[in-house]
Amino acid sequence: MLSLAALPDLVLDPLAGKSDADWYRAPAGKWNSAQIVEHLSISLEGSGRAFDTHRDKPPMARRSKTRVEWVASFLILKVGWFPPGREAPQGSRPAEHVDRKYAEQHFREGIERFNRIAPELLTSRPHDLFVKHPRLGDLTLPEWLRFHLVHCRHHAKQIAARCAG
Repeated sequence: MLSLAALPDLVLDPLAGKSDADWYRAPAGKWNSAQIVEHLSISLEGSGRAFDTHRDKPPMARRSKTRVEWVASFLILKVGWFPPGREAPQGSRPAEHVDRKYAEQHFREGIERFNRIAPELLTSRPHDLFVKHPRLGDLTLPEWLRFHLVHCRHHAKQIAARCAG
């Protein structure tokens, strides 16, 4: 079973014991680590909440993907590569100022939600329950889990770079 249990270590370990200044350091025009963690939290929370609310719906069929969604899905979900230079969808952008403790707690709660619902839904609804991703189209729970793993790995590199600099 895919699990998000390793994500706190991947994303938050570089920030462990760091000062507020480290959490809020960022290159000009880029998000700081608190904003990145909150961005990941928003994504986890939104998709997890959607699976919670859709779980009792009758079996669903995947809508056809556009060519762009197909290519993005292939690169992210199959290859595990997040194309650089893309802006985050509007609904997943963090506020200008994010409290670091709030972002960390929000991130952990998003992971906990997925790890609570995943065992049941991966057994009962792995192929007929979909939640729409704004750039990848309809995704199953296993696909969303893969997305979150790749997405967090992508942003963990940014966090590590900000902590090193």
